Amino acid sequence: MRISVSEAKAQLTELVRRAEAGEEVVLTRHGQDVARIAGVKSRRLDAAGRRAILEAARGGGADGGPSAARSQDWLYGEDGLPK
Repeated sequence: MRISVSEAKAQLTELVRRAEAGEEVVLTRHGQDVARIAGVKSRRLDAAGRRAILEAARGGGADGGPSAARSQDWLYGEDGLPK
């Protein structure tokens, strides 16, 4: 479906519904295509997928770098004052 931007202003809710349903909605200005409204595919995870993401996040420091507690030590001298 192609519709002008000025017409789309009054029909935005309906256009979004159509895009969610899979219809391609193209907005035009002066007869030229300028934008497209497209639905977003939701990414639903099952319980095992969510658990895996949480466990990976809890693991932290996966790259083996310094812990957050020591990450800014290079800014300070041995006396604890800024360099």
